[in-house]
Amino acid sequence: MTKELFTDPRITVMGLLSEVYAGLNERFQPLLAEHKLSLAEFDVLIRLSRSPKYRLRMSDLAAQTILSTSGVTRVVDRLERDGLVTREACPSDRRGYFAVLTDAGVQRVEAILPAHHEMIERWFTGLLTPEQLTSMEEMLHTIRDAVRPRSTAGVSGEVESRCLERPAATH
Repeated sequence: MTKELFTDPRITVMGLLSEVYAGLNERFQPLLAEHKLSLAEFDVLIRLSRSPKYRLRMSDLAAQTILSTSGVTRVVDRLERDGLVTREACPSDRRGYFAVLTDAGVQRVEAILPAHHEMIERWFTGLLTPEQLTSMEEMLHTIRDAVRPRSTAGVSGEVESRCLERPAATH
């Protein structure tokens, strides 16, 4: 093999992305543990807290996280057991369920966010100029939209409104 295969900048960028993700997770883990949450649980709570009416269909929640549909089910089970999330059936689709953040879930997220914001600033956004941060956000959106096209499902509330509409009666 030629050395160029090993020094290709595409390999470097992927390696750096993996290292940054792992490093940030290591930094944030103690804060989450202090609040008795795993990274996956916190991710679900954040996604719900940023969604219309604090709710997402379970399938949309899976599309927005790094979890499979069965993984989301297990995380929501734990959060529901802890009183942070509830499930609500979709009135017009017997197969559909929403994960809904409870008041206790909102309080848990609110308790974590000040320290979480400080850590994001210290270990991530504060290391970048405003221009770099804007460029990074644009780049990440471009890549995310290509590799995870369903990741914004349910964000605008459109899926919820379709679910809540009752099908027209047919005669």
